[in-house]
Amino acid sequence: MKLVKLAAGVLNQTPLDWDANQRNIVSAIELARRQRVSILCLPELCITGYGCEDAFHSAGVCQTAWQVLQEILPCTSGIIVSLGLPILNRGGLYNCAALVSDGALLGLVGKQNLAGEGLHYEPRWFKAWPADVRVDAKINGQTVPLGDLMFDCGGVQVGFEICEDAWVANRPGGELARQGVDILLNPSASHFAFGKHDVRQRFVLDGSRAFAVSYVYANLVGNEAGRAIYDGDAMIASCGQMLALGPRFSFATFQITTAVVDVDATRMNRARTASFRPDLNIKPDLLVSADFPYPAEPTADRPRELAAWELSKERKEEEFTRAITLALFDYLRKSRSRGFVVSLSGGADSAAVAVLCAKLVELARAELGPAQFAARLSYTAWFPGVEQAEQADEAAWIARLLTCAYQSTRNSSAVTLRAAQQVALAIGATFYALDVDALVQSYTDTVSAAIGRPLTWKRDDLALQNIQARVRGPGVWLLANLAGALLLATSNRSEAAVGYATMDGDTCGGLSPIAGIDKAFLRRWLHWMQHQGPQGNAPVPALALVNQQQPTAELRPPEEHQTDEQDLMPYDLLDAIERAAIRDKRTPLEVFQTMQGVFPQFSRDQLGLWVERFFRLWCRNQWKRERYAPSFHVDDENLDPKTWCRFPILSGGYERELRELREYLAGGG
Repeated sequence: MKLVKLAAGVLNQTPLDWDANQRNIVSAIELARRQRVSILCLPELCITGYGCEDAFHSAGVCQTAWQVLQEILPCTSGIIVSLGLPILNRGGLYNCAALVSDGALLGLVGKQNLAGEGLHYEPRWFKAWPADVRVDAKINGQTVPLGDLMFDCGGVQVGFEICEDAWVANRPGGELARQGVDILLNPSASHFAFGKHDVRQRFVLDGSRAFAVSYVYANLVGNEAGRAIYDGDAMIASCGQMLALGPRFSFATFQITTAVVDVDATRMNRARTASFRPDLNIKPDLLVSADFPYPAEPTADRPRELAAWELSKERKEEEFTRAITLALFDYLRKSRSRGFVVSLSGGADSAAVAVLCAKLVELARAELGPAQFAARLSYTAWFPGVEQAEQADEAAWIARLLTCAYQSTRNSSAVTLRAAQQVALAIGATFYALDVDALVQSYTDTVSAAIGRPLTWKRDDLALQNIQARVRGPGVWLLANLAGALLLATSNRSEAAVGYATMDGDTCGGLSPIAGIDKAFLRRWLHWMQHQGPQGNAPVPALALVNQQQPTAELRPPEEHQTDEQDLMPYDLLDAIERAAIRDKRTPLEVFQTMQGVFPQFSRDQLGLWVERFFRLWCRNQWKRERYAPSFHVDDENLDPKTWCRFPILSGGYERELRELREYLAGGG
């Protein structure tokens, strides 16, 4: 038997935070060495951070990354480690994995398939490395093999599939397997989206089975650069069997997941596979060899048992909670903000944002422990000393971190005030009730005097609604500024699609944590949070006061009984239209025909009216989506124009297509 202990290292990195990134890398290496790991795979571009964007085009970034790599080399004594960094060679910038063995840099492998869709813009910065090509790169006076390389480390063959390389049909792993690779390393920066973990698991298992290799997958964790969330997937498989899965959504800065594999067994598995055809045309220039002494009997760690939430039917609700709380925690500390401020209206959206902030404290302290949690937020200096910060309980931290303000006008109700008060009390937030009606009246009286007529609901409905929402902005901005805190906007994706939000009103904020999720799911999540909540954490029964209401902006006079769905359409229909129109790129007529089958309870004329309303509002409000505060990406239906869904601010507004829909309805089609 040839036993080798492998590890997938998960890191919480930050773009261009050289010292912190280096500390995380070195800490993971030291932990792996203590656990007698021989080969450690760390995430893609872990030295620089994955989300450097156009900073990758700075020569200084490449030079500093190379310098940091040299500083890490002495820390790799007795272990093989893969590290990610950008490499400039012959006028091209390449996304590379460096393989380091026992303090020496063996070579650099270039990524062959660049991610260029959705959140990813790698072709903007990098060139794809061609298959079967090797060069000797000269970097700072040092000559290093660079290319489509395989490594012989003490008789064990190691190759790479770098993130996207494993997502394509013609995976590099197939050719590497024919060349005799034993272990495939996959350093990744794969953002979180619902259901994506299952896809990764399939290609790790399928790759290990089809190529008859051991496969190590290592991803980033946390909110790295502001929008993308990384779930920290770590997987080790061999010949179609999953040997180890790491914990996801961890608040730790680094973790490793280990497993022991039998290299001789994988080789024999390949040998007895009738369909396997080895490539006997050896390519010696693509093989880099180095001695490495493996321990005779590496110790195996006990496999981690999956948490109950990872197997539950409510996994989407759990993933959403854990992803957003992790993202909020990282955004808070990486921006060095001293807390959060939420304009708590008593409705669903703001309640969801406030509850997520409170759950951040509860989940992070439960995992990290009071001391480590306090250390991560020590820059806030709220408590007299380290000991006091460690002894502070959840309630003290939540009260410090989260401030909520209910801002009433004459159109606000006792129902929403009570809901806001009780939710804030239940989660332990600092709460203020502010009456802003006099401010609204001051603005309306001033403008009425200027234009020479009174403003009326019959004539000025939209303007009178919007001024109420906008008057609520300055007060919460002031609270946030006073505390050095981050103001959180509360708009959701369904509202973003149709512009059902007031710019400089409910969109005020430096971060919009739920702008990437639809209203229908948020309402379902709030019911789940009321009755169940995340595993090992208490629900919030006070949310019943929110959940029993119909969503309303509460901007018109009470006697009009305003609701969101009366202003727009039923939210489940709105979300279905959005997916068909924006995600699936269907025309108005095609969307209408699709909705007929899904929502037979609505008449043809009513459905046609709603479909047309959606398209008109979508086109009219692209400028609003351009101005939204950064939002978190949680699924592949994002509307963020800066990272996912580009649409012109000015357009023809689907006039021809909507005319086609009206003619179809008029003709009885």
